[in-house]
Amino acid sequence: MESLTTRINLNNGTAIPMFGYGTYKIKDQTEAYNSVRLALKNGYRHIDTAAFYENEKYVANAIKDFMEETHTKREDIFVTSKAWKTELGYDKTLAAFEKTMNEMQMDYLDLYLVHWPASYAFDDDWENTNRQTWKAMTEIYKSGRVKAIGVSNFLTHHLDTIIDMEVTPAVDQIEVNPGFLQKDTVDYCKEHGILVEAWSPLGRGKSLAHPLLEELANKYGRTVAQIILRWEVQHDIVPLPKSVNEDRIIENSNVFDFELSDDDMSAIDEIPPYGNSGHSPDQA
Repeated sequence: MESLTTRINLNNGTAIPMFGYGTYKIKDQTEAYNSVRLALKNGYRHIDTAAFYENEKYVANAIKDFMEETHTKREDIFVTSKAWKTELGYDKTLAAFEKTMNEMQMDYLDLYLVHWPASYAFDDDWENTNRQTWKAMTEIYKSGRVKAIGVSNFLTHHLDTIIDMEVTPAVDQIEVNPGFLQKDTVDYCKEHGILVEAWSPLGRGKSLAHPLLEELANKYGRTVAQIILRWEVQHDIVPLPKSVNEDRIIENSNVFDFELSDDDMSAIDEIPPYGNSGHSPDQA
């Protein structure tokens, strides 16, 4: 039976927990520290942060204190951070990584991502910028200071610019929620052995009031959030829900003791866009 700590292998053999805890918009020092501690206390072993979130230090401190107090090994906790979109290009990406490592004071990260791609809307040489960024990421990976490298918010044409390079991205972290499955990108990633992670897996809360999802929650005796997160898990997508409320942190993770039927999975797949951001990275 799958559980919160069940791991699946990335394309380089690194094992990643199939369910994570996101920390976006938790900038307050105390709140960031306490919420990560709550997640770890309640069984989460996959913590996602980023330089842009301005909480790397507090997240790392929470992880280190939890490890010390519970005698948890570092290899039992999977830690991700990301290089922000203003730090694209070979030299800037290398510098961004050093800054993150200085903030977090860890010997290594499990996963390091390019947070946003260079895009045609802002960079006439965007394809080369992505390649130079990925060249730096590959160098970081080869240094042994990260277990795996990947991208975030890359659509298929962004992935095309780096897919033939020396190292294939292990992960693409994109927005996925009901009404915004991003099937083209998800299918591309599966075809190339790239794991998809879902940020905003609950659609910033908008998905929680959808009539079909409410109906399914009643059918399965679950919350709407649990229905959505289970849908993502069954699509082999790793969700990264965020909450600072302990009850919600626990609720979100209780999705491994039931399964949605094929018909119900398809019904959720077919929900049309209805208020999620649906933005394009090229315009962000």
